[in-house]
Amino acid sequence: MKGAIAAGHKLTADTAAEVLKSGGNAFDAAVASFFTMCMCEPVLASLGGGGFLLARDNHGQSRIFDFFTHTPRRKSAPKDIDFYPVTVDFGSAQQEFHIGLGASATPGAVSGMFSVSEELGSMSMRELIQPAVALARDGVVVNEFQAYLLRLVSPIYMTESVLPLFSGGADGQRLAATGDTIKNLELAQIMDVLSVEGIDLFYRGEIARDIQRLCEGRGHLGYEDLTSYRTIVRHPLRQEYRDRVMFTNPPPSAGGVLIAFGLDLLQHFELSAYRPGGYDHVKLLAEILRKTSAARAKHFIDGPHAGLLAPELVAAYRQQVCGVTAAFRGTTHISIVDGDNNIAALTVSNGEGCGELIPGTGIVMNNMLGEEDLIPDGFHRWKENERMSSMMAPSILLGRDGSISALGSGGSNRIRSAILQVVSNLVDFGLSAEAAINNPRIHIESDVLNMESGLLEESYGALAGEFPQHRFFAEANMFFGGVHAATIDTTGRFHATGDPRRSGVGILV
Repeated sequence: MKGAIAAGHKLTADTAAEVLKSGGNAFDAAVASFFTMCMCEPVLASLGGGGFLLARDNHGQSRIFDFFTHTPRRKSAPKDIDFYPVTVDFGSAQQEFHIGLGASATPGAVSGMFSVSEELGSMSMRELIQPAVALARDGVVVNEFQAYLLRLVSPIYMTESVLPLFSGGADGQRLAATGDTIKNLELAQIMDVLSVEGIDLFYRGEIARDIQRLCEGRGHLGYEDLTSYRTIVRHPLRQEYRDRVMFTNPPPSAGGVLIAFGLDLLQHFELSAYRPGGYDHVKLLAEILRKTSAARAKHFIDGPHAGLLAPELVAAYRQQVCGVTAAFRGTTHISIVDGDNNIAALTVSNGEGCGELIPGTGIVMNNMLGEEDLIPDGFHRWKENERMSSMMAPSILLGRDGSISALGSGGSNRIRSAILQVVSNLVDFGLSAEAAINNPRIHIESDVLNMESGLLEESYGALAGEFPQHRFFAEANMFFGGVHAATIDTTGRFHATGDPRRSGVGILV
């Protein structure tokens, strides 16, 4: 067996599969799949964004590559930048995002891919980028989920700059719909040159100068922001949960710490006594998620830190749980385990995009400085020249029985609740990866309890009474994240499960 792959799009997974078949390892496959994501999942992934890759090699060494966006070195006055709100209609709710070049932070995705390839890869970047180049030239047929995403972000992608790239129909005045083919010839050319010239093209050469000129008088980014950008390699956060060990994203990102905190609270309860989806089980999860949010608000004043996991602090919040009666975000993920037990969990994001392209490149810039949950002190009050925090939490779960799971999710603030519930389903109830992912989820934010259909019938009425602010989803919904998992079970068999909430696919090679 060459490996297992779980991703948000079949073409993304297919690219990774071809790399494994060609003799590449999990890290080669992850790098190649990222560039493919930029074509087949264009709302979610871009060379103008950033992310994280959690790697564990077959020698047992784990590390996380942080190539998330970085705040500019100099801040322009709000009156001097292009920064404005747009409203995105999710049907059941509306959400305001801020876009424009004043919302763009320094992109790290290109740096991250070259760093991973140089340190852990076995194939050339020329080989890894070519599948994406071919797709960009030949075109990608838009599937139903990607068409849905384009409709959601239409206020951002209908701009004069971006629409020509994602238009459909004879007159080119609407966004591409299901069945339309989109091409990106400029991106194909840029990726082809990038595969030959290397990282300097983006951070010191022509593209860096293009970003500088684009942002003059409209944004914060300058040439020095690009030349000074570096991928940071960190030790992952390690958290024991019952008979498993989880590795996840450490500070300055918030997601991993909050998942670890929730699991630390949860593991002091004997969940085998609960009925999955029953009132007692769901109420416990809701309270743990609520306490996790409270701990974040109280203890992350100066940013995320591992001090949240101090035993005495966890114990204090656990007592609060015991005393109780028994934002869409443009993010995507791929999980890969190969036949040599190399593990890659890659999560990337472009926010929603800022509504502007880097001229001549086909690359949509990010809007991370316009993301309310990434700028806790308020817009325009971010600190200069620092790595931004994120809820993204690519994770690896290792069992003492030899089982391996690589997993991660998109979904902004729902990432932490989605991963926590999937991990609990795997460990506490012994579910298969498919069942653990497909089981209904909840999420609580600002005391609003969100519930998917599929919980035990008794749960809805009782929980609605205890949570006056609640929302019911009649079917599985992308609001609750998209956990894609590649696993090896105790017998050595490979499994790959994509989350249907986000059109996920799983491939065995």
